Amino acid sequence: MRKFPILPLIALLAAGLTTACENSRPLTEAELPAASQRFLSEHFPGVEISFAKVDTELFDKEYKVVFVTGSKVEFDRRGAWKEIDCKYGEVPSGIVPQPIRAYVEKHFPGRCIACLERDRRDYEIELDNGFELKFDLDFRLVDFDD
Repeated sequence: MRKFPILPLIALLAAGLTTACENSRPLTEAELPAASQRFLSEHFPGVEISFAKVDTELFDKEYKVVFVTGSKVEFDRRGAWKEIDCKYGEVPSGIVPQPIRAYVEKHFPGRCIACLERDRRDYEIELDNGFELKFDLDFRLVDFDD
């Protein structure tokens, strides 16, 4: 009797379940979480949305909004912002924590913050010249990449 290898079968099944549970669909602005809608109206008033979508995975959701200007904002499942990328502009100063703004103004005069990302452990920014800085949750510089 011939034995069938079980490991490749399990791997194939797991891959199938993973892709079957991932889903992406377009949204209207009204379908975004209320927190996301408030954030957009406060910090990006009058900026036209090109498209919005939700990415649903097995246990998580992520929302993404792209503006006609090329800027984009990503939100977590509750509607809190995770990443703001203003490729051709500057992240609105009201979003950037004051200690980070002060650090950039002091050490990089004339530069603006083009990208801001936060997670449970830190904040990461990218300046308009490509220089990247990482701050801990107490806004102390912990790493940089030029």
